[in-house]
Amino acid sequence: MINLTEQSKGHILMLAFSFGIAGSFSLGGMVANIIDPFALTASRFFLATILIGIIVYFSTNLKWEYMQGAWRYFVAGGLMSLYFVLMFIALQTTSAVSTSTVFTLTPLLSGFFGWILLRQKMTGRMAFALGIGAVGAVWVIFRADVQAILQFKVGQGEIIFFFGCLAHAFYTPFLRYANRGEPAQVFVLGMVTTGALFLLAFGWNDIRTTDWQALPPIVWITIIYITLIATILTFFAVSFASMRLPSAKVMAYTYLTPSWVILWEFVLGRGLPSLPILLGVATTIIALLLLLRNDEILG
Repeated sequence: MINLTEQSKGHILMLAFSFGIAGSFSLGGMVANIIDPFALTASRFFLATILIGIIVYFSTNLKWEYMQGAWRYFVAGGLMSLYFVLMFIALQTTSAVSTSTVFTLTPLLSGFFGWILLRQKMTGRMAFALGIGAVGAVWVIFRADVQAILQFKVGQGEIIFFFGCLAHAFYTPFLRYANRGEPAQVFVLGMVTTGALFLLAFGWNDIRTTDWQALPPIVWITIIYITLIATILTFFAVSFASMRLPSAKVMAYTYLTPSWVILWEFVLGRGLPSLPILLGVATTIIALLLLLRNDEILG
């Protein structure tokens, strides 16, 4: 029987994270113009609050001390609700592959925020790997067009989602910074609950005017998927891994996301990107391998 170290479990969960989050890009791209981003994000947060609340109720001995410093949950909830809303707004005008590649900039950003919040140092190899990943991401974001890179012609959707990625990148080291010993599921519950409140406050009109009964089945399939997989699984994965791995390495698994998205898009019958785009995606995989080099996966 293989004995897994705590770090190994973190790596495995982040592998699941990269696959799960990829599906949200592909499915999200299919429904982004059918349902309002605030309504879509709010539905996933409300449903996640109910499901995680049930999990916490039956699995955790709740203590009043977990409620102390409630500001932490509001910060985390605000960051993640902002990230998801901006992601769905971006998917209205850009492709799932391009958007998921913008997401690969988060390890570099997360490493920067990890240094600010936790003073986590970055080795030369990690900096080199993050730089390679960023180059690959930029290549795909500008659709392998050198002239567009020189003129800095980037799509509106990519710009919008970059700000969402800033929020996600800050969220990862913030988890460790803000943790006071409470179980991961308690923190996640606080985060999705406060996120739902933010979405209710800022998107109430969009939520209220959505014709929920007229939504096609693909929207409900997407809501269920992003709640169970892209919300609950990934939040638990990031929460668990952030306590055991450096922030930059936690987010390094985002480099796999474009590859998973390409697979999702192919399975959904949308074909494959051009060869130059695929080369840019391959660069992000090289960055992942460099970041994880010398890490002991099996203990």
